[in-house]
Parts: sequence; structure tokens; C-alpha cells
Amino acid sequence: MLKSLESYFEFTRLGTNWRTEILAGVTTFLTMAYIVLVNPAILSASGMPLAAVTAATCLSAAFGSILMGIVARYPIALAPGMGLNAYFTYTVCLKMHIPWQTALGAVFLSGLIFLALTAAGIRQMILRSIPHELYAAVASGIGLFIAFIGFRNAGLIVVDPETLVGLGNLRNPTTALALLGLILMVALEVKKVRGAILLGVLSITAVAWSLALVLLHIGAAPNGNPSLALDWAQKLVHWTPAPGGFHALAATAFQLDIRGALNKGLLEIVFVFFFVDLFDNLGTLVAVTKRAGLISADHSIPRLNKILFADATATVFGSLIGTSTVTSYVESTAGVMAGGRSGVTAIVTGLLFLTGIVAAPFVGVVPAAATAPALILVGSLMLATITEIRWTNPLVAVPSFLTLILIPLTYSIANGLGFGIIAWAVLHVATGNFRRQDWLLYVLAALFLARFIYLGAS
Repeated sequence: MLKSLESYFEFTRLGTNWRTEILAGVTTFLTMAYIVLVNPAILSASGMPLAAVTAATCLSAAFGSILMGIVARYPIALAPGMGLNAYFTYTVCLKMHIPWQTALGAVFLSGLIFLALTAAGIRQMILRSIPHELYAAVASGIGLFIAFIGFRNAGLIVVDPETLVGLGNLRNPTTALALLGLILMVALEVKKVRGAILLGVLSITAVAWSLALVLLHIGAAPNGNPSLALDWAQKLVHWTPAPGGFHALAATAFQLDIRGALNKGLLEIVFVFFFVDLFDNLGTLVAVTKRAGLISADHSIPRLNKILFADATATVFGSLIGTSTVTSYVESTAGVMAGGRSGVTAIVTGLLFLTGIVAAPFVGVVPAAATAPALILVGSLMLATITEIRWTNPLVAVPSFLTLILIPLTYSIANGLGFGIIAWAVLHVATGNFRRQDWLLYVLAALFLARFIYLGAS
């Protein structure tokens, strides 16, 4: 049985084993488990029941990740996407006064469009039309993106009203522990210790909880300062139990209003869900597969149809049970860095999300100080692809730079890739380097330009 599974997941060709894949799956889960708390908090503002959305978040992430692992056999985990959930709540439901049931109907329709375009081979054509130099820029840009998220979560970078961002307080216990965790993870990586990132996350989690308990003990002493001790302990570990359970799903499952979405003419909303998810997915797909060394020599991605089928199906499934668009997660690169190469990594992540439905109150036990250094380390290592860009050629360098820098600065993979594609098309036309076979790239550039104009007018 195990031998046949190893053969199906190509363990020998990929140079992996069960222990590595399981550790990688756990690592991916730990770096993206925050979505179990964050997604319900955002979607509940639209009027959706918190407990139901928590269960739907876990179940959709489990379904999407396991499907990706079994069908496409890639170490890519899925979950409800950040950014799209905020658009769902704050723009569609609150600003436009669309009921959440109708908004879910729009998500369902965008998922069907995904499936149709995948079946027709159009999404595959779109991916193949993007120059491979922009692949490298996307991978590096996502590296900066997730490293920036790690810096923010660690408190190393904070909002500054005068300079936009500034250096945080290094005396903050979360920041200090995160830096300690980064040093520990790098040291373990240098020593070639298996599961270095996971060991670092677990070690810092143990240290954070130990320090928090010590602080509370000191604060409770006769001469202690309870309020100060509590404040510092909460900075180290801030755990808010989340409601959950399979029974909670009844409040959102199959409550979507597809007819309402069609009757209200929500085509522009469906388009936004579709457009952003399409390019966020493609960017994440390129970054993860490139970092794992799974892209072929001709820059193609094996089993691309199955990858796209898995993420489109996950979006349809998510809308049916009660959550916004499900998408591939850049945090999957953490599992890849831990050695994950096959679909087993995604399956393990999915199974952990499945247990999260019951264990939702304990998902927040791992503090930001433990996961932030993992994101910083992974982000730094993803910049290795930057050497594949021909920086001496302005036609390549400028679009690549715009892609690379605007992904983290606009907090969007789609925005960075959009500017890169537009710049590539405009510069090649302006310098007379237009080629007929690149027609789809120019169509994409026009669509991105239309999107930016639409966003600017809204």
C-alpha cells in the first residue's frame, strides 16, 4: 500500500519521503493557520454567523488542499483568500448593501467561470503567455511580500504617519522572540536539520508561553504589578478561542443566492472575484513550483490542468458551504522550504485544517513571534530567482522590477503582475519589438489596464 502511494506521488523522482512530507505539511499549516481566526472575523462583519464561517473556513481549506494534493500532486495548500474576503465584506456587502447570500452567489459564479476557462484551456494559455522572466520576478516579489508580512507580524516594521513605515520597538517581546526565532531557524537550516522551520516555530511557541506564564506568576506575587505583567504576557501570546464545530455549518451551507446575483446584475463583482483570484493564483502557482524546482526546462508546469481544476473546484465548494473565494496560499512556500515536494504535503495540511473544525478554539495557540520568522526566512530564500532576470536589458529589467517591487508595496500579487505585463507590452510595442505570437500577452495587458482604470474610478 505505502509503496504504491510512494509511486503515485513520485517520491523517488522528487527525492522525498513520508517524514519530510509530513513535516512540510505541518509547517505549511502552522504558517497559514491564522486564516481560521482572521477570515471569520472579516466575513462576520457582513452579517454571516461567526461560528459557521469558522467551520466553513476550515472545511474549504481542507477540501481544497486535499484535492490539490490528490489530483494535482503538488505541495500547494488552499484556503479562503485574504483581500478577496475584505472585498466581499466591506465593498460588496457593506458599501453596496448586497446580502451575504447574494455575494456568495457571485463567488459561486466566478468559480464556475474558472472551471469553464480551465476546461477550455484558456487559463493554461494565459499562464504560458507570460514571459518566463516575469515568472522569476513574481517568485522574488512574493518572497518580499511574505517577508514583509513576517516583519509586520513580528512588530519589526510598524505604521509611521510620516514615512508610511518605520522600525518597531526592539524591546517588544514579540519582536525580540521573532528575531531569536529567525536566528534559530537559520542556524538549523545551515546545519541541514530536517524540519528546521517547524522546529523553530515549535521552540519559539514553547518559549513564548513559558515566558507568559512566568510573567503572570511574577505579577501575582505580593510585590508584583498584575496589570504590567498581564500587558507583557498578552504581547507574547494573544489567544482568542474561536467557535467551531460541524453543526455550525448549517447556518451558511447552501444559503447562497445565485438567482439574486444574476438578477442584480453583479457581473462586475463576479469579474473582480474572478480577475483577482486568477492572477493571485497564477502568481502563487509560479512562485511555489519554481521554488520547489517543479517547473520543466521549457518553463512549463506539469499537470497544470489538474492544478487549475483543483483551485476552481475549491472556490465553488467554498461558496456552497459559506465562505469567500478559495485560493492558493503563498505560505505553501514554507512547506516547500521544509522539504515538501509532493501532494502529500498539501494533504497533510488539509487534514490538519479538517481537525481544526473541532479544535478551532486552540488554533491561535501558536503566537505571531513563532510564525513571523518562518515567513521572513522563506521570503529571503525565495529571492534566489532574481538572478534569472536579464537586468542589463531594459525591456526585461523594467517590467521585472515593477512586478518585483509592486507586489509587496501594493500588498497584491495581481497588482504587481499587472504592472509588469503592461510595462512589458508597452515597452515592446514602443521599441518595435512586437511579435504576433505574443497576442495574448497584449490582451492581458489591455485587461489589466482596464481593471486599474475601473479601480481608479470606483
